Amino acid sequence: MPALPSFLDKSNIVAPPGYNRWLVPPAALSIHLCIGQIYAYSVFNKPLTQLIGISQPASGDWSLVQIGHIFSIALFCLGASAAVFGKWLEQAGPRKAMFASALCFSGGFFLSALGVWQHQIALLYLGHGVLGGIGLGLGYISPVSTLIKWFPDRPGMATGMAIMGFGGGAMVAAPLSIRLMGMFQTPQSTGVAETFVVMGALYFVYMLFGVLTIRIAPPGWQPEKIPVQNKERAAGADVDAGTAIRTPQFYLLFGVLMLNVTAGIGVLGQASVMIQEMFSEKVVGAGLAVTAAAAGGFVGLLSLFNMAGRFFWSSLSDKIGRKNTYSIFFLLGAVLYCLIPVTGQMGNIVLFVSAFCIIMSMYGGGFATIPAYLRDLFGTLEVGAIHGRLLLAWSAAALLGPQLVNNIRAYQIETLHVPAANAYSTTMYIMAGLLLLGFICNISIRPVNKKYHYHPEI
Repeated sequence: MPALPSFLDKSNIVAPPGYNRWLVPPAALSIHLCIGQIYAYSVFNKPLTQLIGISQPASGDWSLVQIGHIFSIALFCLGASAAVFGKWLEQAGPRKAMFASALCFSGGFFLSALGVWQHQIALLYLGHGVLGGIGLGLGYISPVSTLIKWFPDRPGMATGMAIMGFGGGAMVAAPLSIRLMGMFQTPQSTGVAETFVVMGALYFVYMLFGVLTIRIAPPGWQPEKIPVQNKERAAGADVDAGTAIRTPQFYLLFGVLMLNVTAGIGVLGQASVMIQEMFSEKVVGAGLAVTAAAAGGFVGLLSLFNMAGRFFWSSLSDKIGRKNTYSIFFLLGAVLYCLIPVTGQMGNIVLFVSAFCIIMSMYGGGFATIPAYLRDLFGTLEVGAIHGRLLLAWSAAALLGPQLVNNIRAYQIETLHVPAANAYSTTMYIMAGLLLLGFICNISIRPVNKKYHYHPEI
């Protein structure tokens, strides 16, 4: 049996002749389904604010704003680690990166459990925030370059298959988290710490499946036929990662991703609390009020549409082009965000949920489509490294989006004394405005100037 370092080496995972490329997406999906748990983190928000009071917040308990920082830190570290380690990933290969991701992501659960037991929020910031965030970044980008090279004919569909797992992770994590907390809950404990330990162990084992089964395409490999129907869907001329960040296209795409993510991530991070407040017993009556369990179901439903949207929209982009796909995201999304406050005022939970499901499908679709957009503009030479650097836009959005929702909500409730059910209206209109700015960035993108193309020394 080979030693662990050599087992993880890139040279040992080159696919043999005749290898079926359709075996690669399940390996990528296994990683993304695990790290997608971060999208279900809002189910822990309320229990984490009641660690002392158990049934309700008590003196010494953490506030919702404090807990909200965990989500922001994790996604900031996702983007930062993807940018820092993207170049290393191209050299080390996806297996080594996936293994490092499994260690960091699972380790974040164990460290956070210790933080809960000792009631030290700094350990949660370090565990789920920093260490877990690094695991998120490594796991997120590790299969992308590999998939694009295995599927040059359908890059949008290929990355969508894997990245939809990240969007769908909450569909598994939300009910699993609630079930485990229920099992471990006692009159003296909310069961959060024990849940963290169990989930950390389960995710590590499942992520090892991706580590063991991932394979990379042999140098120069191509499928038998590549149906290129127009120039936009053909790979752009190769641009290396260092040069790519000097092009205007990179920064326009940075704006496209950051604004699309900012508009969705703040709402997603507080989805469970938001629907409970907008459709509370005081607003809609006891019989129609949204319970914590129903809110968990809402988070799971958003996860389903987040997941499905990643595959649907990225596959559609192979047919209609990336720019057209993003234009739909921004224009339709802006309209839907403006409608959200109206649905709340009407007390129409069906329209509220429907609007957010469409929004989340486009939010997820934006993540799955961006690697193919990069490939169209910068080629496949170092698309993984470029993708990693672009994910700094996700880091910026992770700081901006949740803070907009959390702080504007807190200001309106505590200072302006606005009812909790109406505290999200201003934020929704701001999100719509951000999407319109993203639309301007998107329509401004043009092909990369030839002076930036890669020319290897002879």
